Amino acid sequence: MQQKMSKTPRPRRRPRDRRPGRWLLQDAKARFSEVVRRVRAEGPQHVTVHGRDEVVIIAAEEFRRLKGDLSGEALVAVMRASPYRGIDIEPRRSRTPVRDVAL
Repeated sequence: MQQKMSKTPRPRRRPRDRRPGRWLLQDAKARFSEVVRRVRAEGPQHVTVHGRDEVVIIAAEEFRRLKGDLSGEALVAVMRASPYRGIDIEPRRSRTPVRDVAL
């Protein structure tokens, strides 16, 4: 009588995302320095969780540009272009009358 050997099923492995600029979360964590280098050299890098894009890593200057950071020169440019430039916005205050208080 021949005995059947039952094979235990192998756990299914997720295929690595081989598209450029895409990283599985565990790979991005393990090779974070490389991810940062590629952001600088190639542009945004996508990090996936369970096959879905979860985050995109971008360069700081690109983030500031997209965010519309109104600091420094950008703020000055917005203020110069304002239609309210030169308008006195300080509230007019009249003197409050002083009441005589009888003691």
